[in-house]
Amino acid sequence: MTANPLALLFDGADDVLAAMRRREEAGEVDHPADAWGDLEPLHPRRLDLTVAEVVDETVTTKTFRLRKTGGGPLPPFLAGQYINLHVQVGDVRTSRAFSISSSPNAREHYDLTVRRLPGGRVSNHLLDTTEAGDRFTSGGPIGTFFHDPLYHGDDLVFLAGGSGVAPAMSMIKDIADNNLARRMTLVYGSRRADDVIFREELDELADRLPGLTVHHVIAQPGPDWTGAVTPLDGKLITSLVGPLAGRMTYLCGPPGKYEFLIDELTALGHPRRRIRYEDNSVAVQPGDDPRWPADLDPAGTVSVTVRGRKTFAMPRGQNMLEALEDNGIPQEPSCRSGECSLCRVRVCSGEVFHAQEAKLRMADTKFGFAHSCVAYPLTDVEIDV
Repeated sequence: MTANPLALLFDGADDVLAAMRRREEAGEVDHPADAWGDLEPLHPRRLDLTVAEVVDETVTTKTFRLRKTGGGPLPPFLAGQYINLHVQVGDVRTSRAFSISSSPNAREHYDLTVRRLPGGRVSNHLLDTTEAGDRFTSGGPIGTFFHDPLYHGDDLVFLAGGSGVAPAMSMIKDIADNNLARRMTLVYGSRRADDVIFREELDELADRLPGLTVHHVIAQPGPDWTGAVTPLDGKLITSLVGPLAGRMTYLCGPPGKYEFLIDELTALGHPRRRIRYEDNSVAVQPGDDPRWPADLDPAGTVSVTVRGRKTFAMPRGQNMLEALEDNGIPQEPSCRSGECSLCRVRVCSGEVFHAQEAKLRMADTKFGFAHSCVAYPLTDVEIDV
C-alpha cells in the first residue's frame, strides 16, 4: 500500500488524517472552530520559547537555539521559512523575522542565526543581552521562500550574503538528513574571511554530500585569501556555477542587492520565473529608492494622527510600523517587509509612499490601506488601525 504523501510532510500527519476519517465515517461535519483544535498545534498563533543555548558563530553573529517552553516538539516548517520573534527593547515592544537555520527534521528546537546590523535595534539587543534561559514569544513558522520539489526541480543555485545563509543552511541540512537526490550550489558572500558564518560546517557538508558545492566570495580579502572576490556579478556567477538553464535560483541577503542580482541573472538569459528571493528582510530605505520625491527630505518631520488614539510626530524616512511601536501602538506583523499585510492601516487623509517591496493588493489600493512596515508618510496623515 502506498503511503499517503501528506504523511511525509510532518510528524503527526497520520494522526490528523485518521481523525478526519473518523469524523467523516461518523457523519460529523467539522465547524471551523472545532477543526482549529487539531490544526492549532501545527499552525499556532503564538509560541512560547526558551533560549536553550547561545552559540558564538563569528565576531558579528550568534545562533540562538530556542525550545518550546515546557518541552515537546515545535510546529513543522519547510526549510527556508521563518518565525517572527517578539522582542522587548527598553519601553518598545517590537518584532523581527528571522529565518530558521536548523533542519526541519529537528523539531525539538529552532535555531535563529542573528548577525549584528549597524544601528539595528533588535539585532544588537539580542546579541548584547540574550542568555540561555531567556524567554520569548513568536508566531508560528511562515513564509513562501522554500523549495517546492514539484515546481522547482532538483538542481538549485543559492546566492547568499551575510546572515542570508541561514535559510540555505536549513535547506542543506534537509538534504543531508533525508538523503535527498538534490543538487545545490551555494555561492556565499561575506565581508571578511574571518566572518563567514557556518564556514567549517558548510565545508564539511560539501565534502560529505556529493550533490552540494559551496563557493565563498569575500569583499575584503586578506593576503592569504585565494578564493573568489566580489563583486558578485553575472560573470562571476557563471564562472562559479556554470550554466543556469533550468536551475531554480534563490537569493537571500541585503535587500539592496536583489535588483542588481536579478538584472545580472536575467542578462545571462535566466528567466525571471526561475529566480526567487527572501521577502522577510528590511526594506530598502526610502532615501535610496529612486522613486522617492527629490524635493522631500526623508529626515523632515510630519504629523501622524491615529483615530481615537493620539497624534505624534515622526520623520518621513521612518516606516509607520516602527513609529507606531515607538508611540505605544504596536501592530502584529509577520514579515516587516510588505509581504504578509498583517500590519495594514487605513490612510484616511494625507499621502503615503510605499517601498518597492510592498505587496499591495488591489483592495489595498482601492480602499486606501497601507502596509505600515514599508509605508512612509510624505505629508501629515490620519490613519485608522
